[in-house]
Amino acid sequence: MDKRFTWNSESVFPDPAAWDAAVSTIHARLPDLGEFKGHLADSPDTLADWFETSEKLQRLMAKAQVYTSMEYSCDVGDQGAAARADRVRSTSAQLSAAMSFALPEMIAIGFPKLREWVAADPRLGHLNHYFDRIERLREHIRAPEVEELLAQVGDPLSTAVSAHAVLANTDLKFEPAAGVDGPEEVAQGTISHLLTSPNRETRRTAYESYADAHLQMRHTMAASLAGGIKRDVFYARARRFPSSLDAALAPNHIPAAVFHNVIRAFRDNLGTWHRYWRVRRRALGLTSLKPYDTRAPLAPPINIPYEVSVDWIAEGVSPLGEEYVRILRRGALEDRWVDIYPNKGKRMGAFSTGSPDTSPFIFMSYNDDIYSMSTLAHELGHSMHSYYGRRTQPFVYSNYGLFQAEVASNMHQALTRRHLLATNKDPQFQIAVIEEAMSNFQRYFFIMPSLARFELEIHERAERGGALTADYLNGLMADLMAEVYGDDVELTGADRDRAGSTWSQFHTHLYSNFYVYQYATGIAGAHHLAERVGSGQHGAVDDYIAFLKSAGSMYPLDGLKLAGVDMASPEPVQAAFATLADMVTRLEELTAAKS
Repeated sequence: MDKRFTWNSESVFPDPAAWDAAVSTIHARLPDLGEFKGHLADSPDTLADWFETSEKLQRLMAKAQVYTSMEYSCDVGDQGAAARADRVRSTSAQLSAAMSFALPEMIAIGFPKLREWVAADPRLGHLNHYFDRIERLREHIRAPEVEELLAQVGDPLSTAVSAHAVLANTDLKFEPAAGVDGPEEVAQGTISHLLTSPNRETRRTAYESYADAHLQMRHTMAASLAGGIKRDVFYARARRFPSSLDAALAPNHIPAAVFHNVIRAFRDNLGTWHRYWRVRRRALGLTSLKPYDTRAPLAPPINIPYEVSVDWIAEGVSPLGEEYVRILRRGALEDRWVDIYPNKGKRMGAFSTGSPDTSPFIFMSYNDDIYSMSTLAHELGHSMHSYYGRRTQPFVYSNYGLFQAEVASNMHQALTRRHLLATNKDPQFQIAVIEEAMSNFQRYFFIMPSLARFELEIHERAERGGALTADYLNGLMADLMAEVYGDDVELTGADRDRAGSTWSQFHTHLYSNFYVYQYATGIAGAHHLAERVGSGQHGAVDDYIAFLKSAGSMYPLDGLKLAGVDMASPEPVQAAFATLADMVTRLEELTAAKS
């Protein structure tokens, strides 16, 4: 692959030897942290020294993690990269263990005293919000020896997700799909593209190949997922949370009602999905819609080279200002933020990563189509969020949660889509853009809420001591999928089993303890803010940029209120479903006119 199209790994470490030296430095300096044990209460100077010393190692650790996550994802068959990824997990666990005494000692100092020190010592002056977070969670922070043990078990308890990832990205073997001009390779980097093929036989064979390979490994993957869910239950109980759901939400100060609002809104709006399948079936001229037809193109594909994609995204987000667009274009086209194209050994999916001491980097497999453009817009939204946040906030607030992150990423997609629909009135182009929008909604307002329901059920089952077998997981998932498909998507026989394997195709999501519901809240918040910004509401742009810059310095709900949306209310999620319904209506009108 031409170096221009790969991520700028040498800007992080010039070579693996430099990475190795950095990790060795972390190991060598772990004893420095131990010198603070039992002394954080000595004085504000000592506490400030602790923050400075631990920050240096955490920053170096973050760089090492960025390097290995990108390197291994770009070639999961590279055994050197696999070894470095394993080593960085172990090193991270050791660093966490070495730091584990700090929170209990700070709690022992007492929060009135800590606030006195914050007011008196300039080196601690930025830590009010940090200590407020700790105070709210103090009953879940255990004694130093327990904290150390919980940190040490992090590495072995991550084995389940590692095993599932290796199965999915390395060991699964897919039968080729039936392409128009001969067999086409089915792989993690190509499956999405194949499922949008205009050729129904290509879609069918790709869908069956991909699902059947996962079904063949379902028992092993179920055992892995059971291990991951039991890990979540263990941590929840060890930290004295009443449930895994509470353990996931409380650290980010998200009320449980927000999670349940998503599920309730989703179930209340199933009829919109049923209507969409009917529109799609009629537009395709099919008597029966199959699962592999749910992303079949309704308009000729739009060829969008990478550079054109960057142009369209930049035009879409231009309301956010010249500086914003200039940074985005430079990162995407000159500074090699993006590892762009499919390649041998490249794993599935897309993500944005980075640290305060690196550029924000993007992993994806660009296929010159509108769906790849949408993915690029999404990941650039994450990267711009990181760019502003990490350059504005001190290290302790440089990270932010998925609850905020998915708003920024979906904001890019919503603004780009808004721009394209406003500037090109060709009906075929409009259909293609709406199809992309529906594909995004399908992932965020169908698959992710379904996985959230799945996740809640299997965590509650594990908390009751129930077994998580492959048959149970597949049956549960198939029932959830069938509820959304309704009567207009045929889900019988082998296709029901294939739909039931959907959970096994999300190994990067289901091991993160109630991660997926935030995709739905993210797209809801983004559409609300895109309307504010796109319509030119006074102060909307400044509010949004302030939200990006706030990063982790505010509670997630407060940060989004700063941007102009209240995600504690069910209204944004309901409004997003109304937007989805409008898209279905527009698609129905366009396809009816076309026929």
